[in-house]
Amino acid sequence: MQLFGIRVFESNTITARHRNGSASDSLRAAAAVMLTLASVVPPGFAQETQSGGVKGAGTNAPQKEASQLPQAPNPNLTEPFSLRPTNRDFSKPAGRLLGNPINIYRPTDIPKANFANSVRLDNLVKDGKIYLSLSDAIALAIENNYDIAIARYDLDIADTDILRTRTGATPLGAPSGLVTGTLGGSVSILQTGGGPGGTTVGSGGAGSGVNGLTLTTAGAGPLPEPLDPNITGTIQFERARQPQANTLFSGGKTSLTTNTNQYNFGYNQGFVTGTALQANIVNNRITTDSPFTVYSPELSSTFKATVTQHLLQGAGIWINKRFMYQAINDRRITDSSFRQQILYTVNQVEGIYWGLVSAYEDVQAKQRALTQSSKLSEDTHKQLEIGTMAPLDVVQADSTVQTDKQALTASQNTLNYQQQIIKQAIARNLNDQRLATAPVIPTDRIKIDSIDEEKQPIEDLVQNAFKNRPELEQAALTLRNDEITLRGAKHALLPALDVYGFYGSAALGGSQSPDALNFRTGGPYPPGTFPSNGYGSVLTNLFNSTAPDKGMGFSMTIPLRNREAQAQQARALMEYRQAELRLAQLYTQIRMQVVNAQFALTNDRAQVQASLAARDYAQQSLDAEQKKLHLGASTTANVLQQERNLAVAENNLIAANAAFATARASLYQVLSTTLQHYGINLQDAAKGTVNTAPIVSGVQPAAPGQEPGSSAAMPAQPGQPQPDQTQPEQPATPAAPTTPPSSTPQPQR
Repeated sequence: MQLFGIRVFESNTITARHRNGSASDSLRAAAAVMLTLASVVPPGFAQETQSGGVKGAGTNAPQKEASQLPQAPNPNLTEPFSLRPTNRDFSKPAGRLLGNPINIYRPTDIPKANFANSVRLDNLVKDGKIYLSLSDAIALAIENNYDIAIARYDLDIADTDILRTRTGATPLGAPSGLVTGTLGGSVSILQTGGGPGGTTVGSGGAGSGVNGLTLTTAGAGPLPEPLDPNITGTIQFERARQPQANTLFSGGKTSLTTNTNQYNFGYNQGFVTGTALQANIVNNRITTDSPFTVYSPELSSTFKATVTQHLLQGAGIWINKRFMYQAINDRRITDSSFRQQILYTVNQVEGIYWGLVSAYEDVQAKQRALTQSSKLSEDTHKQLEIGTMAPLDVVQADSTVQTDKQALTASQNTLNYQQQIIKQAIARNLNDQRLATAPVIPTDRIKIDSIDEEKQPIEDLVQNAFKNRPELEQAALTLRNDEITLRGAKHALLPALDVYGFYGSAALGGSQSPDALNFRTGGPYPPGTFPSNGYGSVLTNLFNSTAPDKGMGFSMTIPLRNREAQAQQARALMEYRQAELRLAQLYTQIRMQVVNAQFALTNDRAQVQASLAARDYAQQSLDAEQKKLHLGASTTANVLQQERNLAVAENNLIAANAAFATARASLYQVLSTTLQHYGINLQDAAKGTVNTAPIVSGVQPAAPGQEPGSSAAMPAQPGQPQPDQTQPEQPATPAAPTTPPSSTPQPQR
């Protein structure tokens, strides 16, 4: 058949080899190969990408340049390779050839995970209670939280891919995404998709389907040559006795004995240029009683070294190092994902903490309501005895007391559950009864103050979010990996053309066999007819070009239809386009999240102010109604109604405070500035030991003695001022104890 004017065989591949020919023949063969490729490979095939995308390949019509992505600042990349949770750098081999070479064959030992709580938690226990500030809760979560501990391993796992790809092997995929095994807290704004280390398959991993993206062509393109050199060896001893049917060719012997010892060694190594080196040396020592063998023992050695260079498919440093580039990008994705995990868990723990504070204050409010209704019930009973109160009013007051008792019981159960929720978020081992049964006393309350982000223009906040959000960073790095995959898929469209050269030699020696027969005389050869050579002489003759074997050649393979490579390249380009759209969509989503978060914070601040005014009005109305009742100008029903109004107003204020605290934390999270606001060090988080406690603004200590059931939690008598639980005037509660300077916290995994 004819292919582009050149006659080829009727087969799927064309193979041309040239060996031991003249230089002119070699040049003619090379020219023929290049003419063939010039007619097969379309012009402009290997043009590289520009800023927006990659040109198509293998089509008749020229491809247009990819459209530019929406104008937005590039995300700040999380600094790689500084987040080392262990002293071992798993991107480098365990041993060195210049040190103890045995170490490279020994398995790596990973220490067992630490299931003990950090020292910080024990120091917070006083008088059987855990006095917990928000700063302590965040620090304990970084040290003990299981989600963070699991994600911490991903950093080292990603490093192993860097080491793996340095050998030319394909990457296994970087773990990414969020681990969400901690209970409680609000739903995070951050994306929860991730790789094997997260809850779902992620952009950094080897899976597909996240956010509508398809990632199935990772690793497309020709595989690099194995870059790690290896030495092969074979030592074999063979003893054979062969019966002979024709004694004419055996010197009259009915059987021949042959003893063969083989000592064969080889060396193989690939290079990033697309070059492969193979060298083999074969050594035989043969003793035989055959009359046709001159030497016994016979020493023979052959050597051959072959160098092969890819000229089209698989040629070039970039194509053979692309997996290394992807592994480094994957490590950056894992770094970003770990930062995302810290943001997520810190926000979650803060939500749990404010849920505990709300439950704590709700118990206090329910206690005050029960105290008020009990006092009213006592008064009505006294007035019934003296005949100034109707029996129905007494029944109504007693019913209200029972209702308040039931509400207090429910509130206490909620508080107990919230205490357990925060324990599982900040502790790793709850089997210690001292910790399991200790109540958690939150020492911080929300402080309703203004923050700079609330007053900044929306566009400024949006631009800051674009720079800091880990999802954008991961999407941008994934787009880089998709581009690498696309270029690899384009490279696979090329025919395979290799040039190779080889050099070899052979040498023979040994001692003259006493059984060697001279067929001219019919007798054995006289001693010394054939010179005896030891193995040293054989090796000398092997490398002195006494018997050389050298040559060069070309090997070519041209797929006649190339359908698999075409389908893979088209699929890779489509996945790249999907990733471009996903990145643009993320910019839009983050913009809307920032707008919503700022509006939510403004609305929640107004809700707190309105709830505070409503609470004060309800308190004053209750005081006035109680005074009227003492003067006989009101009824028990009116007082009970005012008590219900006060209880509702206090519940609304508690909910408004919690909503404001959650909205403020959510705004920090949407902007990805939580770490900066709280002074959280990623290096400490990666090691699992917090050396500097987070500094949380926007909180204030609770009023002294505000524990459920304490006398300080009881309301004052009617007519006396009550302390403001939302904004206490005196921060009397001492700061929670911190880790003593003398103690050294153990690294947590």
